[in-house]
Amino acid sequence: MEKIQHSHVQVRGLKLHVVQTGTGPKVVLFLLGFPEIWYSWRHQMIAMANAGYRAVAFDFRGYGLSDHPPEPERANFNDLADDVVALLDSLAIDK
Repeated sequence: MEKIQHSHVQVRGLKLHVVQTGTGPKVVLFLLGFPEIWYSWRHQMIAMANAGYRAVAFDFRGYGLSDHPPEPERANFNDLADDVVALLDSLAIDK
């Protein structure tokens, strides 16, 4: 894919697979539906980057190339929300 960058970011004890494209000052964060991975948003991410935005998506814990939590049966929606906030903090995205 054109100019899509892959990395792993340590978030709350897990490595999350993060995908980014674009360099604009405004950020669009793509969240996925169950059981999708970042790849579902690839076309929209490229369109956002071409429109001047920084597009970010990640594989949720336990999906795609992200680490599985030690006790996946105990995961809940708050884990997702906390992961998103921690990821944004680690990428220096403040709003």
